[in-house]
Amino acid sequence: MAKNRKLGRTTDQRIAMLRVQTTDLILNGKIKTTEARAKELKSIVDSIISLAIKEKNNFEEVEVKVVRAKLDSKGNKVTEIAKSKNGKEYLKVVKEEITEKRQKDMPSRLNARRKIMTKINKVKDSEGKNVDLPAKLFNEIAPKYEGRVGGYTRIVKLGKRRGDSAEIVLLELL
Repeated sequence: MAKNRKLGRTTDQRIAMLRVQTTDLILNGKIKTTEARAKELKSIVDSIISLAIKEKNNFEEVEVKVVRAKLDSKGNKVTEIAKSKNGKEYLKVVKEEITEKRQKDMPSRLNARRKIMTKINKVKDSEGKNVDLPAKLFNEIAPKYEGRVGGYTRIVKLGKRRGDSAEIVLLELL
């Protein structure tokens, strides 16, 4: 017996489609899809969320020295004039060293983060900045479902699709 649904696609196409839909569901909270795809997606997303719940508090706070460009009140880099060995002048960016507190993942949380990254895609927001979906899972979604044991998603039937009469459903995070 097959372990998962084939969904009328080759293996690489099916895996890519499920990764895209998993990413969209975690990013947006709900998606419309066919019933067969939703049932397959439900098990993937539930396993990712349960992994995030298990590892959500498994980190330590560390202080890190960071060297970065000094910024003025407008957010521009501060520069100063410097002389090179041959006597020419050039602009040099002024650096400042500060210490920041950052979260350092413990080995099991790092492993969980890597497992999650194999099942979702990298995403950029409207401004072109990367969205850290594993961090969203650990910091926003996992605390929301902390007391719950399984069943993090819901499938709501919407009716049949007009062209091929496939059952369309709404898959959403509870």
